[in-house]
Amino acid sequence: MHIALIAHDRMKDTLVALAREFAPQLGQHALMATGTTGGRLAQEVGLTVECLLSGPLGGDLQIGARLAVGEVSAVIFLRDPMTPQPHEPDINALVRACDVHNVVCATNPATARLVLQRL
Repeated sequence: MHIALIAHDRMKDTLVALAREFAPQLGQHALMATGTTGGRLAQEVGLTVECLLSGPLGGDLQIGARLAVGEVSAVIFLRDPMTPQPHEPDINALVRACDVHNVVCATNPATARLVLQRL
């Protein structure tokens, strides 16, 4: 599988913790992530991650483009619902692309945990 991992600033620690918990499973798949998130997953968890641009600089759009051509199997996108994001249209486009292309998309820790348990 090709799994995209994304987390807003206030959710990065949560995603790193989930990745640690599920590192053996995640390590069996091709991983891509937005810039800062991918760097943290590589450094702190030891996963091999293709780092794309930061979300606000177009990383969400890069993942969305790959998703649209069948290169993404699942998206774990831990969003911070309490903090406005300057690139909100990009975020909405990515989540919409998941719906349009019937790709698994977990946007909170509880759903992410269920997805990761099924890998």
